[in-house]
Formats: sequence, structure tokens, C-alpha cells
Amino acid sequence: MAHDFEYGTTGKPHPYHLVRPSIWPFFGAIAGGIAAMGMVLFMHDVKIGGFSLGFKGPLLGLLCILAVMFFWWKDILFETVKERVHNSVTEYGLRFGMALFIASEVMFFVAFFWAFFDASLYSNQAIEYLRLAYTGGHWPPVGVETIHAFDLPFMMTMILLLSGCTVTWAHHAILEGRNKEAVLGLGISAGLGAIFLCFQMFEYHHAEFAFKQGVFASTFYMATGFHGFHVFVGTVFLFVCWLRARAGHFTPTRHFGFEAAAWYWHFVDVVWLFLFIAVYWWGGTPAFHG
Repeated sequence: MAHDFEYGTTGKPHPYHLVRPSIWPFFGAIAGGIAAMGMVLFMHDVKIGGFSLGFKGPLLGLLCILAVMFFWWKDILFETVKERVHNSVTEYGLRFGMALFIASEVMFFVAFFWAFFDASLYSNQAIEYLRLAYTGGHWPPVGVETIHAFDLPFMMTMILLLSGCTVTWAHHAILEGRNKEAVLGLGISAGLGAIFLCFQMFEYHHAEFAFKQGVFASTFYMATGFHGFHVFVGTVFLFVCWLRARAGHFTPTRHFGFEAAAWYWHFVDVVWLFLFIAVYWWGGTPAFHG
């Protein structure tokens, strides 16, 4: 098997990219600790010196994590674009890392779907007396005005599916060396992601139920809201790829940064299809449940 060889700190050629010592793993751990501590203090409403931190605790941790991500990824871009030290073996590692990351995200959504189906399929279990009292033994629960699947959610589905098509268009354009088309496709994809988020905020604002109003609302907002966060991350991902495409970073043979964004975006699309069918259509339509 042929390898792309490079020179490491020893001056001897080898098939692996040996990274320089980096401060970002250390600061990443500190940022994660600050975020976790802030969330604990916020959820338990701990007061320090008589003052409640409120959202300031989690917000500080989030800002620290975002700063570490920005500077760490900036170093990685410098390695691959300016220094050109990433070879084929490095790319294999990045591919496996991205695949494992997406697999871990799948497990998050499995948990949310599990909670939703447990509540909806067993809404009349006597042993779950609080659930039975809330649902009235029916799903959707008695008195809950659900969001009709083929109104705004259907349009949001079309927006995400269209964005998946434009991402694929951009991918083929990169493979064929048509950079202007790739820039256009990425720009449209990121714009469609932003439009989807605007519609989701509109939907939440006009929903007839709030997050704390029972198991239907809690499972609905956790599943769709967590997906919305992924759409936001994916939109930022695509926007960064758009900036990189404009700068000429992607070539037909070296463009994994874009491929990672495309994998993530297609994952977001597939999850939304499951949400649309299970939560909006099946879970929100009384006719399916008698």
C-alpha cells in the first residue's frame, strides 16, 4: 500500500503526521469543566455571595468552548492549507473521527426518540399514574393542540431536503474543479439552513404548548430543539466551508473539510425526516391513535 511520506521532527520520512505540541486540548478540558460547573450551578440555582448566576454560568462555559474550537480549528486549517502537512493517513484519521462523532450524535437522538415513543405508545399504563393523569390515556394528550404536520413542518422538510440537494451539487462541483459553482451551492445551502431556523423559531413562538406543560411538550421540544441546534451547527459549518471555497482551499483531491460538513448536513436531514414522520405526523395526529 502506497503512502504519502513527510518529514517529522527527526528528519526521517514517515507516513504519519506528527502534530506539534498544542495548548488547545488542555484549555478545551478547562472550558468543558467551566461549562459543566456552570450548568450544575444554574440548574440548582446556587447563589454565590447572595447573587444567582442565572444563565451567566453556562454562557461563560459556552463562550470558552467556542473560543477553543475557533483557535484549535484555525491551527488545523493552517496545517493543511499553509504547511500542507496533512497526508492521506491523516485524512483517514479525520474521516474515522468524523464518523465516530456522527455515531455519537445518533445515540443522542435515539435517547430522545426512545422517550417520545415510550410516552406515546404507553400513554395509558396505570403504573405511570402521573403520565396517565396528564394524557388521559390518549396520545396526543387530551387538550393539547398539536402542530399540523403538513403545514409549516412540511415546508421546513422541503427546505432541508433542498439544502441536501445543493450540498450534493457543491460536492460534485468540487470534484470536477468548478469552484464557482461550489461556492454558489454552499452559499445556498447555508442560506437554506438559516431560513429553516427562522421558521422553527416562528413555529415555537406560535405553538400552543410550552416546554413544561407535560410529557408531550417536553419530548417534542427536546427532540426538535436539539435537532434545531444541530441545524445551527451545520449551518455554521457550511458557512465556514463557503468562506474556504471562496479562498480556494478545496481541490478535487483535497477537500475533506467540505466532506465532513456534507456528512453532518445529510445526517441532520435524515434525523429531521424521522422527526417529521414520528413526532409531527404520527405522534401529533389523533387519528393514528384512535
